[in-house]
Amino acid sequence: MKGFVFHGPGRSAWQDVPDPAIKDPTDVIVRVDAATICGTDLHILKGDVPEVPVGTVLGHEAVGEIVETGSDVRTVRPGDRVLVSCITACGRCTYCRKAMYGQCLGDGGWILGHLIDGTQAEYVRVPHADLSVHALPSTLENENAVLLADIFPTAYEVGVLNGHVRPGDTVAVVGAGPIGLAAIATARLFAPERIVAVDLAASRLEAARRLGADAVANAGEAPEQLVADLTDGLGADVVIEAVGVPETFELCTRMVRPGGHVANVGVHGKPATLHLEDLWIKNVTITTGLVDTHSTPTLLRMAAAGRLPTAALVTHTFPLDAMEEAYDVFARAADTGALKVVLGGQRHDAVAVPAV
Repeated sequence: MKGFVFHGPGRSAWQDVPDPAIKDPTDVIVRVDAATICGTDLHILKGDVPEVPVGTVLGHEAVGEIVETGSDVRTVRPGDRVLVSCITACGRCTYCRKAMYGQCLGDGGWILGHLIDGTQAEYVRVPHADLSVHALPSTLENENAVLLADIFPTAYEVGVLNGHVRPGDTVAVVGAGPIGLAAIATARLFAPERIVAVDLAASRLEAARRLGADAVANAGEAPEQLVADLTDGLGADVVIEAVGVPETFELCTRMVRPGGHVANVGVHGKPATLHLEDLWIKNVTITTGLVDTHSTPTLLRMAAAGRLPTAALVTHTFPLDAMEEAYDVFARAADTGALKVVLGGQRHDAVAVPAV
């Protein structure tokens, strides 16, 4: 089969790789019908995630069909159409018993496309399948469902829930990429008074408006002043960091009000300064986290009912074997306008999906 293989920082290829096989009785093999590319994959290619072994097939998000199951798998069977979660959960360890699946001690957590071969391939082996794949309703199309593998649960859990968004809050989302946009969409579920989106790209700020942001600010033009003006100088109740660079994290800590929450979602490859000389007196809560995907069943039901604007985030589609082209488009988002790119199906040319 073919897969997209990491060969070290700056080097990768769509190439022949061995077919996956059942190794443990809790495994399944999934034929990949749709996959997508995450910002974390770009971090891996840049060398920001050094624990990824050279030769690993990348990717941790997919929709596909079960083609083989191990003898201990109980929840799915061959022929089932499933969502492959970005997080693998053994279901037995201390953390899994607390629904902290991202911290799984039983050879789980974020392993696909990280510690073992991932989903950017024609087939993928998924360990601990009973908690790590989810049967999909027939009404949910592949291009919509695949966004529930990572970005929507990540934005919802690590951003909105960790940030304790409540009715009437002012919420600032720094970074209007896919995660930030999903955070805007899911923050709206809690009826905040206003959502402010911050980004450098005008196209992403426009996307933020379409998804429910009440105000937008260019990151280079003192967005903290806009937030102060909107809140009578108090600052935001919740600030969600969705970029992963020191400057944006420090911006978030300047935008939050006393007693507020900074929810860091971004993947950081460099140290950021924590200005405790300013923050120690402000009763500010700062959270970090890897998604646990405990919310995935809920989000799937909401998506199937049309309550989540998943389609609005898909800007480009490609056939699966156009992986290298798709990476190029996604990596040059400032030029291409890419938000999420979806690979799969029977398409033979890249197709730009009209904005919603």
